Formats: sequence, structure tokens, C-alpha cells
Amino acid sequence: MSQDRLSAVTELPTDKELVLKVIPMPADTNGNGDIFGGWVMAQVDLAGSVLPARLIQGRMATVAVNEFIFKQPVRVGDLLSFFASVARVGNTSITVQVEVYAEHIRSQGRHVKVTEARLTYVAIDDQGRPRPIPRAQAPA
Repeated sequence: MSQDRLSAVTELPTDKELVLKVIPMPADTNGNGDIFGGWVMAQVDLAGSVLPARLIQGRMATVAVNEFIFKQPVRVGDLLSFFASVARVGNTSITVQVEVYAEHIRSQGRHVKVTEARLTYVAIDDQGRPRPIPRAQAPA
């Protein structure tokens, strides 16, 4: 692990849920040999959709990437852990915060935050139009 990554070692979040783990492979690299940012973005979008899917109970679409910050490069073979939390629930949309941590295969147990993002998903009907998010029923 490079010195800059060592200085960024951090604890995993306890206020978010682990929603995805994945290992990037050589086919996912850019011209510099680092993992392509677009690949990371696609994984964040998948991870970010896990919690809204439980609430939306049907079709949904990503409507906004409100913020996306690449903090450190991701390397081939890093074990990436994606943590998410619901930041806001509206009438038809849900905003989610996602944090991504890399664990280098040679320094297991040491995590570095590599990416953080905030995305918004909207519940949609069969015609692709926004629809209300079902509200939890109160126990009788």
C-alpha cells in the first residue's frame, strides 16, 4: 500500500449498512492502471439502490448523482466495501449516502475510504412516471 493510502487508513462506518462487496479486476482499469472511475460509479449506483428498493417496493430509477467524490485511487484486487444510509425520503424520491472503503489484499483489516457519493432514486410506475413511495402501515 502506498504511503498516501496508509495515511488515510480509517475505521469502517457504524452508522451505515454494508450493502455490497466487490473485487475489481484488470478488465476494469483505465489507461493509468487504476480502476476506471466509471466502473466505480456503476458499482456505487448499484449499492445505493439497495436501501431504496426496500422502501419503494417496485420500479425505480436513478434521477440524480448529487455528489460524487473520488478520494483515493482504487487498485486491482482491492476488496471494496460499500456502505449506505438513507439521507432523505420524500413523496416519490429517496436520497442515499454511499461510502466506499478499500481493503488491500496485502494489508487486510486496514480500510481506506476511496469514494463517497450522494444519489437520488425515484419510485416509478409501469409507464416510467414518478409514483408515491408506499408508507409503512402502522400496526393494528
